[in-house]
Amino acid sequence: MENNKYVTPLSGRYASQEMNQLWSNDSKYSTWRKLWVALAETEKELGIEITDEQIKEMKENINNIDYDIVSQREKECRHDVMAHVYEFGLKCPNAKPIIHLGATSCYVTDNTDVILMTQALQMVKEKLLIVMDHLKEFAFKNKAITCLGYTHFQPAQLTTVGKRATLWLQDLLEDLEELEFVQSHMKLLGCKGTTGTQESFMKLFKDEEKVKQIDGKIAKKMGFEKVYAVSGQTYTRKLDARVLNVLSQIAQSCSKFANDMRLLQHEKELEEPFEKGQIGSSAMAYKRNPMRSERINSLARHVLTLTIDPAITASTQWLERTLDDSANKRICIPEAFLAVDSILILYANISKNIVVYPNVIKTNMMQELPFMATEEILMNAVLKGGDRQELHEKIRIYSMEAGKQVKELGKPNDLVDRIANDTTFGLTKEEIIQALNPDHLCGRASQQVEDFIEENVKPILEKNKNLITSKEIEVKV
Repeated sequence: MENNKYVTPLSGRYASQEMNQLWSNDSKYSTWRKLWVALAETEKELGIEITDEQIKEMKENINNIDYDIVSQREKECRHDVMAHVYEFGLKCPNAKPIIHLGATSCYVTDNTDVILMTQALQMVKEKLLIVMDHLKEFAFKNKAITCLGYTHFQPAQLTTVGKRATLWLQDLLEDLEELEFVQSHMKLLGCKGTTGTQESFMKLFKDEEKVKQIDGKIAKKMGFEKVYAVSGQTYTRKLDARVLNVLSQIAQSCSKFANDMRLLQHEKELEEPFEKGQIGSSAMAYKRNPMRSERINSLARHVLTLTIDPAITASTQWLERTLDDSANKRICIPEAFLAVDSILILYANISKNIVVYPNVIKTNMMQELPFMATEEILMNAVLKGGDRQELHEKIRIYSMEAGKQVKELGKPNDLVDRIANDTTFGLTKEEIIQALNPDHLCGRASQQVEDFIEENVKPILEKNKNLITSKEIEVKV
């Protein structure tokens, strides 16, 4: 790391080496050169006088980039693509006359962006699947641990720890579906010239049938099946908005999980991993702060704001081309991918190592259980001849009084005793306590976990099993 100038924490602290490498200068500019090779090969195949030696020379220098020369040349010409054309020409003197022949700058810049975004989406998909695999294991393992459900973060009907995890999984399934849809619709710009009419190639070839083959040939060489049928000088900037919207959705799901973890860690029911030498607070030595979850929330917030950039850019482009997108794209697209990569690293680490505290879960649940069981108590009393409306009102009053005992006086919940002492219910204390069995108060939660994993999750994970690694994903800091 260069310590005498600003370096984004996304690359320095958070994102993986592979995602950093993908968005590096080496990756970007070597892809430009691969595109120039693909163009030259295509033009040769279609009849332009380009030799095998020229193409060989270009291929041999794809990764041989002198950044000092590029930098000096760009200061002179104020054009990054032409600076690289110049430097590539110095390395490839025989090929110099045909490098970039008939192309405009967007041929390399736009096609490279599509290529890198496509590769980055695949990296995101792989990490997303790893997280899903971890959550599947966690949900199944904890499918029967009964716990308080919460609505408005107030105690509600019981659920299970595993069932709650299926809600996190469900969100990620939606994200994966959207990601795969976008992946399947990624298209190269192709090579259509300054306003998208392919006029320069019509001049070169004087043969429309040959010109019509250029895009398809280049796409195939670069590993793509689809090319935009029409364009201005650039591909539609709606693509960038679409891609970042997928990243935003993933960030939303991850942030929701992180919020839930922070709430449950406060309740001491679940806890993210806390390493042996980890320090929770510089002042309060006892602290075990949910720093990984908090970082997910923080980075997700950044991703959500970045999605505004390409949306505005797509809506403000002028006619066939303006350059007000360029500086913005250089920042928001790589940063969004680096941030989501960082988020998924954290999510993978947490989801594989969530600590569950069953005794605390049970204690919290038992404190609220009499309230949770009021519906079953009411039904049992009605079956013994009680008046449903009268008993409902009594339970409401007794619940308020019992709540006051707990919240205002700090005393135990005495709702069971209040109901048992009212003869209109016709229930003994033993019968009421029997109704407080938590396993009878969480519906199909446990079976829902099994059904969901078997029917919805396992088929997806099995389909993509070659992408799921068991290797521990390391959190940098």
